[in-house]
Amino acid sequence: MTIKSFRGSIADGGIDTIPLRTNNGSTGYKIVKFQIMPANSSNNFESTVKIYTVEQTLVDSIVDFSDNTLLAAAFTGLISGGYAGSQTIIHDNMYFNQDIYITAQDLSASQNTNYYIELEQIKLALDENTVATLKDIRNITQPAVE
Repeated sequence: MTIKSFRGSIADGGIDTIPLRTNNGSTGYKIVKFQIMPANSSNNFESTVKIYTVEQTLVDSIVDFSDNTLLAAAFTGLISGGYAGSQTIIHDNMYFNQDIYITAQDLSASQNTNYYIELEQIKLALDENTVATLKDIRNITQPAVE
């Protein structure tokens, strides 16, 4: 089992891309760790960071677990007076073989949020490769649900 890690700082309202796509799609990934923290913990903040399998056009703080393109969501906040609030992180236990996209929204301070992601890398069998690729195609071509 190989673990690949990615870290970065994403601007409020920003979208980062983690390039994972390969030519033959035979390499799969699964999120094993996802952590976030504010860039400046001396300010009040309420940050929502989400990971998707398809590129997003809108960045918001709404978390909809019925969205089959949502891989993970994290929320952390700091209440006034300097006391740390809660941190909630939820991630799906599925394999994917395409790029992933990270969005961030800070409702309080409009500051950057740091993220750290660990992905388990595996070699996909032909049938697993086909299923993962077909899911990605379906998610890209599926019309948005209102």
